[in-house]
Amino acid sequence: MSIEGIEVADLTTAAALEEKKKLRKHFGRFDIFFFLLCTIVGVDTIGQMASSGAQGFLWLIFMCIFFFIPYGLFTAELGSTFTEEGGPYVWTRMAWGRKVAGMNSIFYWFANPVWIGATLSLLAIQTVSDYFFEIPAGSFWSYGVGLIYIWFSVLSAVLSFGVGKWIPTIGAFARIIMIGTFAIATVIYGAKNGLHFPSAGDWKPTWPAFIALVPLVFYNLVGFEMPSSAGDEMKNPQRDVPFTIMRAMVTSILLYGLPVLAIVMVVPGDQIEGVSGFLDAVATVFSVFGGAADFMMKLMAFTFIMALISSGSAWLMGADRTEAIAAIDGTGPRWLGQFSSKFGTPVNVNILSGLVGTLVFVVAQKLGEGDTSVAFSVMIGIVLLFTNLSYLVIFPAVIKLRKSHGHANRPYKIPGGMKGVWAVGIITTFWSAFASLTGIFPGLLSDGKLLDDSALPEGVTRGQYTSYVFIAISVTLIVGVVFYYLGRETRSKLVVDPEVPAE
Repeated sequence: MSIEGIEVADLTTAAALEEKKKLRKHFGRFDIFFFLLCTIVGVDTIGQMASSGAQGFLWLIFMCIFFFIPYGLFTAELGSTFTEEGGPYVWTRMAWGRKVAGMNSIFYWFANPVWIGATLSLLAIQTVSDYFFEIPAGSFWSYGVGLIYIWFSVLSAVLSFGVGKWIPTIGAFARIIMIGTFAIATVIYGAKNGLHFPSAGDWKPTWPAFIALVPLVFYNLVGFEMPSSAGDEMKNPQRDVPFTIMRAMVTSILLYGLPVLAIVMVVPGDQIEGVSGFLDAVATVFSVFGGAADFMMKLMAFTFIMALISSGSAWLMGADRTEAIAAIDGTGPRWLGQFSSKFGTPVNVNILSGLVGTLVFVVAQKLGEGDTSVAFSVMIGIVLLFTNLSYLVIFPAVIKLRKSHGHANRPYKIPGGMKGVWAVGIITTFWSAFASLTGIFPGLLSDGKLLDDSALPEGVTRGQYTSYVFIAISVTLIVGVVFYYLGRETRSKLVVDPEVPAE
């Protein structure tokens, strides 16, 4: 189907053109680089990777080579070629049409406010309680700290990008200071007390570790496309996107690899406990500072919290813009995509994200223990998989767009011609599919079994878990259908998109 020879998927809406007039170009090369560090380097999972000891570091490097680099090439090409606001939504719309792109945008967006409300806010509370003042579970302060965290993240997304972008920038510096200080302290600690070197057998790749770690590492390494969600707010995306992606790629590998390796050398694997593992390892090496150790730990805890805040803010800024563009492109309610004339940001979807995050946080606080709490926690874990599922639609788009929009000017091209494009598309899609399958079916091909039930959350049967999966996915698809129906009037006013290159 086409209008005046232009495919419908290449057309935009009158509403989108109207709202985009409110956007301002605040996003330069400096900002994009630090924004990328905040979306990719998540300090909340460093301890989880390190808890597997040498295997954690081994599979991190493996995925950096065989996923992260191809993923960077993917985003460098599409982000510098198709530079519209809403990045991943626009790419999937041009490749697969509005219905698919609209459904996919719900999965891509919805996981973020849930992640902030159910994971990052709780980790912020735990950090404050451990290093500043005790916060009893379910207390006034517990709710206060969690809600401040959630709504500060929302506020930073509401503010003009000229102001809000400084939150990710500060967060990136916090990561560099925190990890750099930890690395230096580890060297001093090693010189004084010796290090815990894993044995040669610990470095031998194992299938159980592969199954357990690769989905986690995949989840840690995604986020390259986030700045492209604000494509029309970039000063020069054709030049800056490839440049910053290549530099952020190297920096991110160092910011993940150094702390994981340092933790492995300082703390035996069986003594590293998940999300708290990073700060526990910091406390161990900071013993070299003697009487100043307590002050140094508080400083590190503060930078850790700043890193958590900036992670939530950066992902909200990107994912909310993507969903807002989907809404004003006719795959959601028009009001959801409204941008503020004052701030140039999608305020309505920002507020909705804050409400979703708050609801999830309050329910998590209220439930406590019991079967209902277990079911809720499992459902949250499944919703967090939605990001992985969304990449199943995003990654193959690079192949389709090279074929259907080969006429577009590409400031940067994936090396190797169409063979290189096919390789990048297949590799990235494979890892997305693998991470999604192992999330939907925990214990897949583990311990010599097709499905190992020991990998399921405690107290949950295989039948219950599978039911939760399909309930969560089905409800989200229904929301997508409703959103698409509500966008019918907006979708009826299609116009030529001046940003899509004409053939």
